[in-house]
Amino acid sequence: MTALIEAARAADYPAEIALVLSNRPDAKGLETARAAGVEAVALDHKLYKDRECFERAMQATLVAHGIELVALAGFMRLLTPWFVGLWDRRMINIHPALLPSFKGLHTHERALEAGVKIHGCTVHWVTPGMDEGPIIAQAACAVQPDDTPDTLGARVLGLEHKLYPAALAHVATNGYGATGLPQGGALFGL
Repeated sequence: MTALIEAARAADYPAEIALVLSNRPDAKGLETARAAGVEAVALDHKLYKDRECFERAMQATLVAHGIELVALAGFMRLLTPWFVGLWDRRMINIHPALLPSFKGLHTHERALEAGVKIHGCTVHWVTPGMDEGPIIAQAACAVQPDDTPDTLGARVLGLEHKLYPAALAHVATNGYGATGLPQGGALFGL
């Protein structure tokens, strides 16, 4: 989120970060957004009787703020097909693995256990299935023999901070539904 806010400060960046919305009132990102002059709203999912009520509140908030494209960053809840359908090809996510490998959680640990030589991150369109949407862009780094989940995770996070702003700019410039950054634009191998 911070990388997106920083990228959007550039006069020629094709997207504005208009709202940060969190389901956790204690999320550090809310404070970070407010400090950067971005409106921040917390909708505590625990205060809603069910997932549908929570997602309806999210939808109302997004509509009230005129949001056109959602970029998930650290939002660790699965969204229902109803909500995802409302944002079809208008909601992107970043995942700390080279999809379709290592969907879900603990990606760095699983990559090391599998013995992969290359690991990275993926920006993809959000679909009802977890981490299954069409890939927009990926970035990769070599796995070092002495890597731990923490050291590998730190390198992948550095890739995420470069890839996500580039992918959001690509989607904002080329229209909703755009997949695949131009050649060289995927930051592969950083």
